[in-house]
Amino acid sequence: MISLKKITKQGKALFLAYDQGLEHGPTDFNDKNVDPNYIIEIAKKGKYTGIIFGKGIAEKYNQEIKKSKIPLIIKLNGKTSLLKGEPISRQLCTVDEAIKLGAVAVGYTIYFGSEHEPEMLSEFENILREAHKKSLPVIVWAYPRGKGVEGKPSSELMAYAARGALEIGADIVKIAYNGNPSALEWAVKSAGKTKIVIAGGSKESEKEFLFEVKSIIKSGAIGLAIGRNVWQSETPLEITKKIQKVIWKK
Repeated sequence: MISLKKITKQGKALFLAYDQGLEHGPTDFNDKNVDPNYIIEIAKKGKYTGIIFGKGIAEKYNQEIKKSKIPLIIKLNGKTSLLKGEPISRQLCTVDEAIKLGAVAVGYTIYFGSEHEPEMLSEFENILREAHKKSLPVIVWAYPRGKGVEGKPSSELMAYAARGALEIGADIVKIAYNGNPSALEWAVKSAGKTKIVIAGGSKESEKEFLFEVKSIIKSGAIGLAIGRNVWQSETPLEITKKIQKVIWKK
């Protein structure tokens, strides 16, 4: 099995995600967090187990990332929110490019249920094969979206995403939590030896968010890949410490 030691601590994970600029546009940012250096500093001071960037930021801010000594995870594919229709996210960075930039793991989004699912699955399999040859862990962002998932219960889709990630060979799967602890427990069981991290989601109140984190960890996920709930906060390092206290039971 591929080792996850470079991106976990005591088997748990807390990733700082910053791939929202391409996916959502700059609407998530303000004058502070629009600067990747601000995010790198949070990751460094907060001692995150990984930081998630796309190819462009990983390249342009490569020296700053290396100096931070935070493990780099590069998201290999992406799309904008501008194009409508069935979702598809295509590869933008190769495994070799990611390694040259210092990545210790790579990620890839698959929209299960999209009519373009076969293309993404095929592309993912090539990436997985190449990354595993070089001992790199692969994280799949497993998001059920598109016409194929219309009308299906969120709990069923969450478990399907988790199981799908196991079946295609992902080392970690990042899924969206629907707020139902028992459904997440089933998703964790469905994922088998593929570890689950939960997407940080949209901005919430701190109290609501920390309550959710407790539920997530209790249900068996190994951690979170979180963005806006941290770097949109006025006190990002304080919220980081509170999250870590829940994950590592400090």
